[in-house]
Amino acid sequence: MTTTPPPANPAADQPQAVAPLTMHGQYIKDLSFENPRAPQSLIEQTQPQLTLNVQVTNRQFDAKTFEVALTIEASAQTPEKEPLFMLELVYAGTVSLGELPQEAYGPLLFIETPRLLFPFARAVVANATREAGFPPLNIAPVDFVALYRQQLEANGGRMPGVADGPVGHA
Repeated sequence: MTTTPPPANPAADQPQAVAPLTMHGQYIKDLSFENPRAPQSLIEQTQPQLTLNVQVTNRQFDAKTFEVALTIEASAQTPEKEPLFMLELVYAGTVSLGELPQEAYGPLLFIETPRLLFPFARAVVANATREAGFPPLNIAPVDFVALYRQQLEANGGRMPGVADGPVGHA
């Protein structure tokens, strides 16, 4: 009677699956807060008019590595158009993409990565406004799918910040 040896570890025979997106780090790249009318702006109790702008950009380091930056600009002014505060935050993360087709880059860089960065950027904005003496500015969730579609439309269907061909110098 002959016995066959047990099969080798099947998991070892399988190629390791590479994650489609790897976050290497996230950081405040730029933070600016201006409170030009302090302390008067903190004494007056008027309902401010808020303006908020969110943008996503990226910068490519090599074929698979990118810096994705979430820029949040917020300002408040009195009904008389006097400024209360101006805030600008650039919160970024460095990511690598796995073995993916080029058409998958856009959604990962302009939708998924900003979704990962947004809660942290939102907390920075809330803390900065609170530390400046104002109620914390809690930004509502952002529809990054709609923002991505707007960016594609504005760039004629091309994804900004991603090279079409090989990256680097020949």
